[in-house]
Amino acid sequence: MPPEDMLHPLELDRDVFLRSLVRHLAGSLEEVVGLEEASGYISLVGQAMGEEILAQYAEALDTDRLTVEQAAAVMVDLKRRIGGGFSVEQLAQDKIVLVNDACPFGEKVLGRESMCMMTSNVFGHVAAESTGYAKVGLEQTIARGNGGCRVVVHLRDDADGTIGGREYFGTVTSHSGGGAQE
Repeated sequence: MPPEDMLHPLELDRDVFLRSLVRHLAGSLEEVVGLEEASGYISLVGQAMGEEILAQYAEALDTDRLTVEQAAAVMVDLKRRIGGGFSVEQLAQDKIVLVNDACPFGEKVLGRESMCMMTSNVFGHVAAESTGYAKVGLEQTIARGNGGCRVVVHLRDDADGTIGGREYFGTVTSHSGGGAQE
């Protein structure tokens, strides 16, 4: 029987397949090496994605370094393009607060907190390359079962270390560097 004659249509397309693939990869990593190490591995992918995405936006905006306002707009736009529902709740020179009601991974993110490192790293890279520094706090996430996400991107180093999150450092002359430290 040819596939087009199947009795029940499947909810399976490239998007569903790729979201499921990422979910299972994250789950396997979390089970084998633990949540913290899995988050670290996914952070590496997020950093590479952040570099690639930022380069595209910088070229489109014809700039070497984004303003804080442009960085916030890029974060919202890139998530919108991939199915997220992010918006800016607060914008200041020292932080950007974003909220989200729809994860690009959909229901596949539930119970897979390490997948949130994609957001942390992409946002962290965009912010750090724009301002020199970022610390990203994932205060609420859909992955943890919250009704939405609340992500705070701090743009100034807190010398006393009271602000939680993952740190990102930008480069002075290009969009090719930056990294993350906890």
